[in-house]
Amino acid sequence: MVSQLLPATRAPDPIAPLATRTHCPYCAFQCGMVVTAVGGGPKLEVQADPAFPVNRGQMCIKGFTAADLIDHPARLTTPRLRTRDGRLAPATWDAALDFVAERLTRLRDAHGPAALAAFGSGALTNEKAYLLGKFVRVALGSPNIDYNGRYCMASAAAGQNQAFGIDRGLPFPVADIARTKALLLWGANCAETMPPLMQWIGEQQSGGKLMVVDPRRTETARLADLHLQLTPGSDLALANGLLHLAIDERLCDLDYIARRTQGFEEVRRAVMEVHPAHVERLTGVSIDDQLRTVRWLAAEESSMLLSGRGPEQQSKGVDTVLAFTNLMLALGKVGKPASGYGCLTGQGNGQGGREHGQKADQLPGYRLIDNPEDRAAMARLWGIDPAALPGKGKSAYELLDALGPEGGIRALLVFGSNVAVASPNARHIERKLASLDLLVVCDAFENETSATAHAVLPILQWAEEEGTMTNLEGRVILRQPACAAPAGAKSDLEILCALAERLGHGERFRFSSPEAVFDELRRATAGARADYSGISYEKIRRAQGVFWPCPTVDPPGNHPGTPRLFVDRFAFPDGRARFHVVRHRPAAELPDAAYPLYFTTGRYKEHYNSGAQTRQVAALVEAKPAPRVQVHPRLASTLGVAPGGALVVESRRGSVTFEVEVSPDIRADTLFAPFHWGGKSSANVLTNPALDPSSRMPEFKVCAVRARAASTPVDGAVP
Repeated sequence: MVSQLLPATRAPDPIAPLATRTHCPYCAFQCGMVVTAVGGGPKLEVQADPAFPVNRGQMCIKGFTAADLIDHPARLTTPRLRTRDGRLAPATWDAALDFVAERLTRLRDAHGPAALAAFGSGALTNEKAYLLGKFVRVALGSPNIDYNGRYCMASAAAGQNQAFGIDRGLPFPVADIARTKALLLWGANCAETMPPLMQWIGEQQSGGKLMVVDPRRTETARLADLHLQLTPGSDLALANGLLHLAIDERLCDLDYIARRTQGFEEVRRAVMEVHPAHVERLTGVSIDDQLRTVRWLAAEESSMLLSGRGPEQQSKGVDTVLAFTNLMLALGKVGKPASGYGCLTGQGNGQGGREHGQKADQLPGYRLIDNPEDRAAMARLWGIDPAALPGKGKSAYELLDALGPEGGIRALLVFGSNVAVASPNARHIERKLASLDLLVVCDAFENETSATAHAVLPILQWAEEEGTMTNLEGRVILRQPACAAPAGAKSDLEILCALAERLGHGERFRFSSPEAVFDELRRATAGARADYSGISYEKIRRAQGVFWPCPTVDPPGNHPGTPRLFVDRFAFPDGRARFHVVRHRPAAELPDAAYPLYFTTGRYKEHYNSGAQTRQVAALVEAKPAPRVQVHPRLASTLGVAPGGALVVESRRGSVTFEVEVSPDIRADTLFAPFHWGGKSSANVLTNPALDPSSRMPEFKVCAVRARAASTPVDGAVP
C-alpha cells in the first residue's frame, strides 16, 4: 500500500515579518495563503501562497475575501443565552457554560445519556474533531455524534473502504491529475466548486482527453472533449454500462485482474445482463459516447476517474462508487502512475473530519466503534472501561430526525455546521431543532440553526488559532494564527474542555494547546488505518504537509508519509482489491404525473455550502445575492416564464419561489438551484431525505418536483 514518494518540495520563500503562512477556511483544496496583519491587526490582507505545492499561487474569490470575516461587524464575541421573552441576551462565559452543563446534566439524569447529542463539521480541525468525539463518548456517555461530512463524502468513503480496504479521497497527490492522459470527471464541477484545481486539469488537457459526466453543461463540462449529459439518478446504470462495453470490447486488463483483485467473474456476469441499448434509454447517453469514453480510458497508459457529489449524493451513492471502482480495476488502472479512482472531497477537513471520531460508527484513525479491539485500544488511551464506551449512534439525518421528545434526543450541541440549511427536507429539520429542550450552537456568526438556540457560544476563526487539517489528497497541513483573537471568543477546544470539567471529566480534558491535543490524537491513531503517529507540527512545517498513513518508525519521526496508495497492495490482509456486484435501481423518487420534473442542487463559485460564512461577505453577496433556478428554454416556454421572472418549485416536502435563469445548459426535464441559502430561499426545502442503505447519505441530487410561474416577483433571499 505504501511506496512512491513525491519529489522533494522546495522550502517556502521568505515572507515579511508580519506575514503568516496558513490555509484557506473553505474547501478541501486547502489553498496555501500568506496573511499579513495590517498595522498589527485585526485587518488582514490575504495573498495566495506561490510556494505551497497544491494551489501554487492560485486561489478563488472566496479565499481572497476570507479575511473580511475576521473583523466583520456581525461577528459574535460574547456568549448569548435565550431569555424568557425569547431574546438572545449577552452573558458571561461562566454563566453560559454553567447553564449548558447544568441543562446537559439534568437531561441526562432524566432521560439517559442517549438523550444528548452533538453534530460536528468538516470545517473543524483534526484536533477539534478528535476532541468532540471523545467528549461525546466520555464526558456525555452518549453514542449520538455525527457530522455534516455525512452529507458530503460518506458514499465515496464507504465505497472505497469496500473496494480498496481504506478510504482516502484521492489516493494520490493532486499533481498526478496533470499527468494522466484520460480524465473522467463524474458529477464534479471543479471550475466553480474548486477553481484552483483547474490549473492541474488545464495541464492535463494540453496532452490528454477530458470527459465530464453531468446533467448540466457546467463551466467544467464546457472544457471537455466529451460531455455525457445523463438523466439525473442514472449514474449507476451508466457506470455499469461502461464496464459492459469494456468487457465486450476486450479492453479489460486480465493480467492485472488476476494478480491484484478478486470477485471479477461475478461482476462480469452481472454487468453483461444489461444491454447497452437499455443503458442508453435509461441514461440518455448514446452508445457511441459510451464507447468513446471507455475506449479513451482503456487505451491510454494512464487514466483516472474522479467523482464529485453528483453521483454520490444519492440513495444508491455507495453502489455507484463501487461501479466506478469496478470499472477502473477492470481496466487495470488503480495503483498505477497518474491513474485510478478518487473522490474530490468537498469540505475543508472533510477527510480528517471523518477519520478521527465524529462519525457515528468510527473512532480515531478509522477504527470502528463496533470492533472489540478498536474499542479496547481507545478505552486504554482514555482511561475508561471498554464496556463504558457507547456503541454506534445515529447518522446525521437520522440524528436530526430524532430530535425532540418523540425521537428521544433532548439536547444537541452544534459545532461549525448550519444544519437548518444544509439538511434535506429543511422545514422538517427546522421544526425538530425548535422542539429541543437544549440547543447549543458554537459559531462565529448567528445563522439559521442558531435561530432557536438556547445558547450561542462565540468561537475563534481560522486566522486566530492553530490546528491541523487534512486536505482532499490526504496531506495533513497546519493552520497557524495570523492575528490576535477577540477577547470574547474561545476555541471549540476550550469550550469542550470547560464543559468536560463541569461535567466531572476534567482530568481527561486538560490540554495546554492544540498541539497537545494533536499529540494525543497521534497516539490514538497509532497502528490504525489512518495512522498519524509519525506526524508532528514541526514535520508538517518542514515538508509543507505530510501524507497519511505516516506511522512511527525507528528512528522516530523518520517515516516520510505516503503520497500514493495501492502501488504494491490494497489494504486487505491478502493485498487484493475487491470487485462488487451492483445493479442499477431507480432513485427513491422519480418524476410522475403529479411531479413531472427532476430537481437537482449544486453550488455557485461565490458561495460555500450553507452560506453561513460567504453570505456575510459583501463582495460575494453582491456577485450572487440570491439563488436562481436554471430552466431550459423549452421548459421555460411551456411554463410561461422568462429570465428574471419568478418560478414556484414544489416537491412533496415544500415549495420555494426562485428567480429564473433560462439556459440551454440544463436538460429540458430538469431544474437546478444552488443550496447556499436558507429560509424561503432554501433549495433543501425540496430535497428528499431518502438514505443510502450503507453510507446513510441523503438523496440531495434527485427528487421530483412540479413548477409554475409565480404571480408575484421574488422579493429577495433571506440574509
